[in-house]
Amino acid sequence: MKLTHLGTTSSQGQCPNLYATDRGTYVVQGYKITDDEALAALRERGLPDHETAVEIPAALLDFAPRPA
Repeated sequence: MKLTHLGTTSSQGQCPNLYATDRGTYVVQGYKITDDEALAALRERGLPDHETAVEIPAALLDFAPRPA
């Protein structure tokens, strides 16, 4: 998978980041969710064991291309 960096809200350029892939998808680098209540809610909504969720600031989505 080829990643194209779209942007970051970090002043250090470390995290969080948004990437586009060559498969028509996005990869988000964010803060690992460790809050038990949040994880339980995600699992109740169907988050499988082989997936994870990350938290990002809303401003990171400013780097996502807008649909035409």
